[in-house]
Amino acid sequence: MTMDAGARLGEEAARRLARLGRVEILPGLTDAEFARVEAEFGFTFAEDHRAFLSAGLPVAHPSPTLRRQPWPNWRDGDRDELRASLASPVDGVLFDVEHNAFWTPAWGARPTSPADALDAARAELAAVPQMLPVHSHRYLPAGRGTYGHPVLSIHQTDVIFYGAELADYIDQESHGSPRWDDASPPRATVPFWRDLVG
Repeated sequence: MTMDAGARLGEEAARRLARLGRVEILPGLTDAEFARVEAEFGFTFAEDHRAFLSAGLPVAHPSPTLRRQPWPNWRDGDRDELRASLASPVDGVLFDVEHNAFWTPAWGARPTSPADALDAARAELAAVPQMLPVHSHRYLPAGRGTYGHPVLSIHQTDVIFYGAELADYIDQESHGSPRWDDASPPRATVPFWRDLVG
């Protein structure tokens, strides 16, 4: 597969979302806007995610029932809200370390002091792949030159597949819950996060 395959995958996801007609889609992000966002937040978009956002920027109108806008508005959305969405996967794991005794064997023995355990977990999590919000708590990994990763629903350490890849995710989300052929479930790809998939 080539990078063109990643671009085609993102463009197909954008077409599927547009066909649903459920969300406003603004003009896509420009190269200059991608450069600004990536410099501001310190990550790079994967090829399919980048092509998806180049084809059109999905947005949601403000609602009193939403704590955060479900579609991240990378162009002119609230910067603190975007930072919170970016931090949410790691913050959720840290919450479970502190309040629900979560610990992964890959981190070695859990320190007996809760404060030390939290510090150790924070240090370990500094090295895990950055996850980028696609919609609400559905995420794709960052990383220029990559594509085709499953979309993960991440809520603390409750992590499930929500799409075999970005275009499939749009289909799955439109059904309201993920559906898989048991013979060919999605393949976990992202270090650390794949170990949490239940």
